[in-house]
Amino acid sequence: MIPGMKVKPGALPACVGSMLVALLPATAPGAPQEPANATGTALRLEIRGAIGPATSDYIVRGIEAAQAGGARLVIIEMDTPGGLDASMRDINKAILASTVPVASFVSPAGSRAASAGTYILYASHLAAMAPATHLGAATPVQIGGGDAGSAPASGPGAAADEAARPASPPGSAMERKVVNDAVAYIRGLATLRQRNADWAERAVRDAASLTAEAALREGVIDFIVPDTRALLATAQGRTVRIGEALVTLDTQALQVVRHDPDWRTRLLATITDPNVAYILLLVGIYGLVLEGYNPGGYLPGVVGAICLLLALFAFQVLPVNFAGLGLIALGVALLVAEAFVPSFGALGLGGIAAFVFGSILLLDTDVPGFSVSRGLIGSVAGLASLALLGLMLLLVRVRRRPVVSGREALLGDTAEALEDFTGSGAVFVQGERWTARCPQAVHKGDRLRIVRVRGLLLHVEPAGPGQPD
Repeated sequence: MIPGMKVKPGALPACVGSMLVALLPATAPGAPQEPANATGTALRLEIRGAIGPATSDYIVRGIEAAQAGGARLVIIEMDTPGGLDASMRDINKAILASTVPVASFVSPAGSRAASAGTYILYASHLAAMAPATHLGAATPVQIGGGDAGSAPASGPGAAADEAARPASPPGSAMERKVVNDAVAYIRGLATLRQRNADWAERAVRDAASLTAEAALREGVIDFIVPDTRALLATAQGRTVRIGEALVTLDTQALQVVRHDPDWRTRLLATITDPNVAYILLLVGIYGLVLEGYNPGGYLPGVVGAICLLLALFAFQVLPVNFAGLGLIALGVALLVAEAFVPSFGALGLGGIAAFVFGSILLLDTDVPGFSVSRGLIGSVAGLASLALLGLMLLLVRVRRRPVVSGREALLGDTAEALEDFTGSGAVFVQGERWTARCPQAVHKGDRLRIVRVRGLLLHVEPAGPGQPD
């Protein structure tokens, strides 16, 4: 009702009816709805560098944001050498479950989608590459450089080719399990997206790679385009499968919206960097050790506890070898024990060795970008060695210093006679009054050298001309 408007009795139903009739065309079921943004949006995400926990968190939440915001397409631009298997599978699960089509795009020119990037391309609804890019080399790198077996041939003459091929080393049972699991996974993705499954298997077993042009010929990707705008134009009218439904894409007029990583993703990327996590671990351990040395200091303990918790969180999402983590803890414990136990450097040297070996074994993967820098390990080991050397030199200096307290400190010191005496009398030494015994007559003010201490009695003799005052 409009304020101030009067309606005659009996006229209200007619008024309401006319309003409903006016609104009916816009709300009737089946009537075409005009979206708030007629062109729609395409959400653009980026994968640059190694794929890890931060990358998977960013991509998964980006796809969820695209679904919640009503985007019509998600574009993942990639340039990656690969990454962690668990992170790659999290991304692929989000792509496979997405109600918004996902297009993976290897761009710009010179980029690559190696290893884990190849799996993501196969999982996406659309796969595109820019000119002068490549993909492949999808063999699981944890198994090392051994030949994990060759892909079975397919097509005419396959049996003859297979018989003529020399036998490959069978490898360990674990290697075969890892490779066969990866082959089954990527063939499943290829079958779902109707792409070349045989080449996908070769990419896993033989680490095969393809340029963009060869990938298009082999049916590995859908098209080659130079940029995102060309991708939208080329994807126009293509049909993709979303769940059980076939959807025809209308992408030509979409507005590309860039979705950058937020503070959470940037923080996760920072602390899950192996080198940063390694430094956080060391700061945490040494901070708690310093707090133990100086109870009540608070600052080392607080900083150490925070850094240690952040490091443990990072290692919880990274492929950590707990034997390496244990060796690092043992090495630090031995270095600390060296300061309290007279081992003449044995504990310290053992601690440095355990520390170095543990640091090398810390991360159980050979994935590029997910290993602790050898230079960082060497630097930390060098600092620990310098600290051990400094501690040993300090102990040697302390051992050579004269005694400055107790009964031993009195031996050889000079006392002053406070009175004339023969036999026993009072002397003054180190700010204290003592009783001294001397075989010779002593005059007040004479300088006497202490030769023995028996209880509270000093045995002295006259200080010679060369004795210090």
